Amino acid sequence: MPRLKPGTIIPTPEEDAIITAAAMSDPDAMPLTDEEWEAVKPLVRFGRPPSTRPLKVPTTIRFDADVLAALKASGKGWQTRVNEAMREWVKTHSPV
Repeated sequence: MPRLKPGTIIPTPEEDAIITAAAMSDPDAMPLTDEEWEAVKPLVRFGRPPSTRPLKVPTTIRFDADVLAALKASGKGWQTRVNEAMREWVKTHSPV
């Protein structure tokens, strides 16, 4: 059994029976049938949503130390800015 937070109040069997009876008498809170449970689909998908952009591929590239230091000094997102600069270069230059 999982550990409960301090101060958690667990109803007694009598209290649980009263709560269950009250819930069962509520027409808006009727339990689902087996067929209804089969039709239930999750509303939330876990994990990162699918990307609409091309997949990024990890690679290794060698920069001069001063160039790399300047790129990193530009702050958070420097790799994204380098990627955008490379994308612009590729658009304006033909592959050789």
